Amino acid sequence: MSVAADLRRLLRGPGSRDFRRLYAVRLVSQGSDGVFQAGLAAIFFFSPERATDAAGIAAAFAVLLLPFSVVGPFAGVLLDRWSRRQVLVAANAARAVMVLGVASLVGSGVEGGALYGSVLSVLSVNRFLLAGLSAALPHVVDADELVIANSVSTTSGTMAALVGAGLGYGVRTLAAGSDVAVLLVASGGYTLASLAARRLRRDQLGPDDVPAMAASEALGHVARGLADGARHVTGHPLAWRALTVVAVQRVWYGLSTVMTILLARNVFNDPADTSAGLASLAVIFAASGAGFLAAAVLTPALVPHRVAPATYVGALLLAATLAQVVLGPPFLEPLVVLTAAVVGLTAQGLKICVDSVLQHAVDDSFRGRVFSIYDMTFNVVFVGAAAVGALVLPPSGRSLPVLLLIGAANVATAAFVLRGGLPRERDLGALEVPSTA
Repeated sequence: MSVAADLRRLLRGPGSRDFRRLYAVRLVSQGSDGVFQAGLAAIFFFSPERATDAAGIAAAFAVLLLPFSVVGPFAGVLLDRWSRRQVLVAANAARAVMVLGVASLVGSGVEGGALYGSVLSVLSVNRFLLAGLSAALPHVVDADELVIANSVSTTSGTMAALVGAGLGYGVRTLAAGSDVAVLLVASGGYTLASLAARRLRRDQLGPDDVPAMAASEALGHVARGLADGARHVTGHPLAWRALTVVAVQRVWYGLSTVMTILLARNVFNDPADTSAGLASLAVIFAASGAGFLAAAVLTPALVPHRVAPATYVGALLLAATLAQVVLGPPFLEPLVVLTAAVVGLTAQGLKICVDSVLQHAVDDSFRGRVFSIYDMTFNVVFVGAAAVGALVLPPSGRSLPVLLLIGAANVATAAFVLRGGLPRERDLGALEVPSTA
């Protein structure tokens, strides 16, 4: 079944209205994320005033991503106690206002702590949105459609972000290189996402059977809530094994990302030519997006009906190994573009499978906390990989040993997956577990 057919099935099937509304929130929200991130890429990675090297990129990723590990626990606990619909409404509205503040600072030429703090505020709120969208999905689709819904929703969200990034690049070009114009468009998009979320009922997205709790009381339970979520994960071997798969995958993905940015800026183009560097990165990301789209077509067609998640993900990881080890060493832009497509297919196919496994294997009352831990894993490991890149990558980004290290990480992950890291059975419904709360 094609991704278009999957999407039609979800959008037009019985009871599909609620999915359509949540899907619209995801598309508009993540599309606006793409616009905002295009502005950040220009400001932090491709500004001719900044001599970007691996250490500088790692530092930027640390500032922009690592604090999510602080916000993540609060997001998870609150998402398991507050109306998730209200979180989607309020968080998008808050981001719209915050981005206006970032635009004001950029327009005034402010840098340093004030700018980083404002950007961090926007990105921290994003933790509520992404974890909330994942935790809410089982409330708008049937259990036997979760794999298809995850494939369509997460891949469409990623594609929306890529389209948004392209829109941001286009706005910047038309506005004569104005980053402020890009940020204003992002703010407008977040406003539309907040309005779209209001079309859902207040109690529609869960959490189920959880009494209302005041903010101060909920925040006071963060530590206990995190501990409960961690125990829930460790008490379900399939859940922690799936998170381990994600963690290892993010190591090589982080190294690849740092290498790609360095190549696009310092090898494929004149480092002083911001527009050319961004254009190269846009082409590479577009190729990665094509891989995401291919994953959306292949994954629900094959998993779990024809092949088990372990078999599918293991094959993807081995394909990524071949692509990076064979196509990578010449460090030529066309070959990097082709490699990005295969890596995108692998990363998105793996993510769709892990999302579905976690949604089946944990209780709804814990999903917010589990997906927040999921997000924390994404960010901490990615930043750690970027830090490793700062130590081992030259300013050009060219490094055969790092490519071989990435290949070894792929092979190790594939071996773990095939030995039980993900389900070797095709019946995901059998993963349903009783509550251990």
